[in-house]
Amino acid sequence: MNVKIESTRIVKPLYEGNPPLTRSHVPLSVFDKVTFDAHIAIIYAYRPPTPPNSTILLGLRKALAVYREWAGRLEKDEKGNPIILLNDKGVKFVEASSDVTLDKIMPFKPSASLLNLHPSLNGVAELIQVQVTRFKCGSLVVGFTSQHLIADGHSTSDFLIAWGKMCRGIMIQPLPLHDRTIFVPRNSPKIEYDHVGAEYVQKQIKKNDHFLNNDDMKFLEDIVVHKVHFTSEFLAKLKAKASAMNDGARPYSTFESLVAHLWRAITKARNLGGFETTHIRISVDGRARLKPKVPNEYFGNLVLWAFPTAKVKDLLREPLPYAAKLIHDAVSKVNNNYFRSFIDFANSKVVTEEDGLVPTADMDKHILCPNLEVDSWLRFPFYDLDFGTGCPYIFMPTFFPTEGMMFLLPSFIGDGSIDAFIPLFQDNLATFQHNCYSLD
Repeated sequence: MNVKIESTRIVKPLYEGNPPLTRSHVPLSVFDKVTFDAHIAIIYAYRPPTPPNSTILLGLRKALAVYREWAGRLEKDEKGNPIILLNDKGVKFVEASSDVTLDKIMPFKPSASLLNLHPSLNGVAELIQVQVTRFKCGSLVVGFTSQHLIADGHSTSDFLIAWGKMCRGIMIQPLPLHDRTIFVPRNSPKIEYDHVGAEYVQKQIKKNDHFLNNDDMKFLEDIVVHKVHFTSEFLAKLKAKASAMNDGARPYSTFESLVAHLWRAITKARNLGGFETTHIRISVDGRARLKPKVPNEYFGNLVLWAFPTAKVKDLLREPLPYAAKLIHDAVSKVNNNYFRSFIDFANSKVVTEEDGLVPTADMDKHILCPNLEVDSWLRFPFYDLDFGTGCPYIFMPTFFPTEGMMFLLPSFIGDGSIDAFIPLFQDNLATFQHNCYSLD
């Protein structure tokens, strides 16, 4: 893909009236500190007619005035605690062009060429980066990267919708809730769960986990990202099959059913030993689970994880409802009590005064086998980003070849179907393709 960078600049918030002071800061919450310390990139594609770059840029500056954190910088205070410095240093805005028509490369297939459509994710000081690429046919691609320590998927999608509203002259309602100090430990801390191994791990264990020998480096070159389209009809059958042994209880969700199916299909493709243990890392949003509920407009990270776990032999020998129940039960356990226990633990001396614990959330680990991770964007309104000429017709993650890290998102067809992006070793792809549409 031939993409030419036309200009790169730093853009800053545009305030109505007097700008605020630029010496204040926001401390990271316990949920920010435990999430992925990395930029995440997503890609939008728009058919012509498309708005001019000036409209997109002006809307971005207005949105940054409401979501100031994005225009700041990650720093540490005098005690060494991580903070967001609200200094309005701004975000990176790149204008680019391509001398081909977009239909030559659409619909996008997961490949390294997608990396040309957004700025680099490495060594980035800015907390947001935007690249607008104009194609010969008049189509527009917007590549967006954001630092995950600032916001989770829920909050990031809120910001993106607000950006579109600013481009269209629509007020942002409701306004974001910026207070990250609301997660305080209880007067009598009650740590009911083991958070070492779930959210935290010993630093030495993580260091050893990252050691790659020459064979591992060779494997990295063999990872391919395979896109699978699941129709709404297939998903309905899968959900019925997963819920067949549910004894009249509420059926498992489409998400639970599909992840159970993919867990089994990928595990079979990996050809693992029967007595190996495999788990999936599943994000759980705490906004509706904490009591009292945290408003949906809370801006920041508010996610912990469930880890359904099984022996390979049990996962493959038992029918689909077995895996679906494991997932349902594990996610259900990440409830108010679990979130409160984590808040108490993360504020305890074990974490705050010892240097031995680090988050398990890790974007630098490239091989997850025998485990999996699933990033579900099924409920986020990413497709609603309208700069003034209509919504995107394609939305997708960038090329991210981490073996075992799945992305699920609604298909651009808009009929309830789902697209899954599955990074696998090349040697495992044929077996996975054989099994991914099988209901047996």
